[in-house]
Amino acid sequence: MSSPLKIEADPEELGFDPARLNRIEEHFTRYVDDGRLAGWHAVVARDGKVVHSSSAGHRDAEAGLPVTDDTRWRLYSMTKPITSVAAMMLWERGLFELTDPISRWLPEFAEPRVYVKGSSGKPLLEAATEPIRVWHLLTHTAGLTYGFHHAHPVDELYRAAGFEWSAPAGLDLAGCVEAWAKLPLVFQPGTEWNYSHATDVLGRLIEVVAGQPLDTFLQENVLGPLGMDATGFVVDDPDRLAALYLQNPSTGRALLAETAGMGAMAREALEPTWLGGGGGLVSTAGDYHRFTRMLLGRGEVDGVRLLGSRTVDYMGRNHLPGGLDLEQVGRPLFAEMPFDGVGFGLGFSVVTDPVRYRTPASPGEMAWGGAASTAFWVDPLERISAMFFTQLLPSSAHPIRTQLRGLVYQALID
Repeated sequence: MSSPLKIEADPEELGFDPARLNRIEEHFTRYVDDGRLAGWHAVVARDGKVVHSSSAGHRDAEAGLPVTDDTRWRLYSMTKPITSVAAMMLWERGLFELTDPISRWLPEFAEPRVYVKGSSGKPLLEAATEPIRVWHLLTHTAGLTYGFHHAHPVDELYRAAGFEWSAPAGLDLAGCVEAWAKLPLVFQPGTEWNYSHATDVLGRLIEVVAGQPLDTFLQENVLGPLGMDATGFVVDDPDRLAALYLQNPSTGRALLAETAGMGAMAREALEPTWLGGGGGLVSTAGDYHRFTRMLLGRGEVDGVRLLGSRTVDYMGRNHLPGGLDLEQVGRPLFAEMPFDGVGFGLGFSVVTDPVRYRTPASPGEMAWGGAASTAFWVDPLERISAMFFTQLLPSSAHPIRTQLRGLVYQALID
């Protein structure tokens, strides 16, 4: 079963012009018509009530299967906010401090080494001047990285160790974490921002602190209570899983990943080799809407409370060093979207200055996206949540996220 998804309120009663909202469908249908996307699903809500839900195209174009409300989408990095919420639930129980060194539970990180200069073949390293702490994992300031960045010598070391878009065969989450701990950090912990396996390490921390596998803890404490019955690390109905596509660089059209040498990545949702707290979940639009409602409700939805209201407020503040934004303290992230005026909280981005962001968002907007061009945001000031689901790699292929923001906010007339 999947959480039901239907129009729950008259858009005009919640401050939207219905004709302007329909521009969302008109605009993104063109992406299907010209082959840039196989299919997509967009959802807009205010005060937790869905005012717009539209879709077009196919979840599997080759099989002729249309996008439906119960289509299963690979969340990739939209898993990170869920894992981060789970970690903060443990924090609320007093099981750790955000300032605690993670080596208390993950001793493999007791003596991290930091890259200084040199090539990947002969790097000069130095000892970390302070330990990796829990809040470093939540904010991606730990100094970890991803092999697929192709931006730093340490990224190359990750690839050489078998970490690019997947993990070496035979490694579970614990094994992956042990392998990452042996690799140098990109910078001293807490000094910069780099998108990384930090949330995967956070998932392992949850396992050790809670004494449960990550999937079990998430099911019992987050997914189950929220009624996200179609969300998990293994898709419960393979026929509902959206096919994975790549952008054909020569034509710009969507190309089935299975035919482009990415079959292993496409099959990960069917037979996961490890539980990636930073990118392993599969979900439906209806299920993820439940999660966004919880964030908008400051930790509560329909009488189910996961976090205290002040905890969610705290997660939605900018935690980057010196209060800087991602453009000032971060490293390039595929040019997915501009990050001027956007900081990072505990598990997701946070808008700090909409003017510098060049987008009519609100200060305090919480958001993130996934590698296959999915995205969500929650705007506490306007009480809006929005989501976009598709399955196209890379997420920088099209300006979907900024276009969706413009289309949603231009429809507001109150």
